[in-house]
Amino acid sequence: MNNADTAFVLLCAALVLFMTPGLAFFYGGLGRRKNVVNNILASFFTIGLEIVLWIVVGFSLSFGSDHAGIIGGFDYLMMNGVPMDAAGPYAATIPFLAYALFQMMFSVITPALITGSVAGRMRFKALFIFILLWTFVVYYPIAHMVWGAGGILAAIGSVDFAGGNVVHISSGISALVLCLALGRRSGFDDVNYRVHNIPLVAIGATLLLFGWFGFNAGSALAADGLAVHAFATTALSAAAAELGWMMMDVIMDHKPTLVGACTGLVVGLVTITPGCGFVPLAAAIPIGFIGSVICYFTCSRMKSRFHYDDALDAFGCHGIGGIWGGIATGIFASKAVNPALQWNGLIFGETGLICAQIAAILVTIALAVAGSLICIALTKALCGGTLRVTPREEHIGLDISQHGERAYPSFTGLDD
Repeated sequence: MNNADTAFVLLCAALVLFMTPGLAFFYGGLGRRKNVVNNILASFFTIGLEIVLWIVVGFSLSFGSDHAGIIGGFDYLMMNGVPMDAAGPYAATIPFLAYALFQMMFSVITPALITGSVAGRMRFKALFIFILLWTFVVYYPIAHMVWGAGGILAAIGSVDFAGGNVVHISSGISALVLCLALGRRSGFDDVNYRVHNIPLVAIGATLLLFGWFGFNAGSALAADGLAVHAFATTALSAAAAELGWMMMDVIMDHKPTLVGACTGLVVGLVTITPGCGFVPLAAAIPIGFIGSVICYFTCSRMKSRFHYDDALDAFGCHGIGGIWGGIATGIFASKAVNPALQWNGLIFGETGLICAQIAAILVTIALAVAGSLICIALTKALCGGTLRVTPREEHIGLDISQHGERAYPSFTGLDD
């Protein structure tokens, strides 16, 4: 084992955990004033829920002995057999427990991403139950299929360095399914849903940016050159995407916006996640920039065209951004960057990787759709047949109706 690698991975695990409060602030600022407590708690509660689940059974189901390439076993219940002083099968230079803790932080933030799509209208009890069920039905299987020993998607040669399929596509597609099942917010066609606190959005985006370097560079699982490369591609993609979104703001609305710059930054982080340890540094520019333009049109045009209410653009940024990132990995990846690749990307004249990437994306989408529908049906059965708050509760806001708290108790003006 290597002490420097162990310290690096533990630091990166803390940075990944730091992203969940960052997401909470980001979503809290984007939503309406009367729902900010609910939006923040919708992300924040996953820290408690997912850490307990991961220690008890989640790590075992994700990384335990393989069953049909789809799910792990019960080898590591309560971290039994996960030593703190010996390396495991997934990383040779760090304790097996350190690897488990690093992966735990991914399980915390992934379901939190879903919550942005249903802001302002879902009962907190229903949301809690849905996330609990979704973790077992969708997250643990996809984590095993992509990263677990014997996982079916790894076996076909697809790659996902830090969570394009596992984190972003799974949550983004599930977010779309859940928001469609829930229906649009009251007055969706008539109300201007303005961002209520732009500085809070910027704070959240900054925390996400900071933590994302642990997310991507830490996935090298060692303080080595590959981690440095992942760090560099992450920074460059985020920068290119920020510029791309600002450009689209100017072209379409004639003014750059801070919310747009923050959103573009996050999109760039999403799109580079699956390929940050596989693509050359120069490829990070088109990955971030093109991804930003695609996500801009998804959030601003496709959503209005198809009339679905993805309230805080969880699908538009994470689902679409993750899909583009996975495809882009199949286009630009190079064995010169990471010899672990079975094939080079399409740009180098090989087609094996792009085919494997598309197949893995389709499997992830199918699992997310089917799994989410199952979780929705079970949640309805456990919540008296409805996921939504009442019209009155929605009108007064979820902060009061679901939590009995006000984010701004001294505020006396009209709601936005």
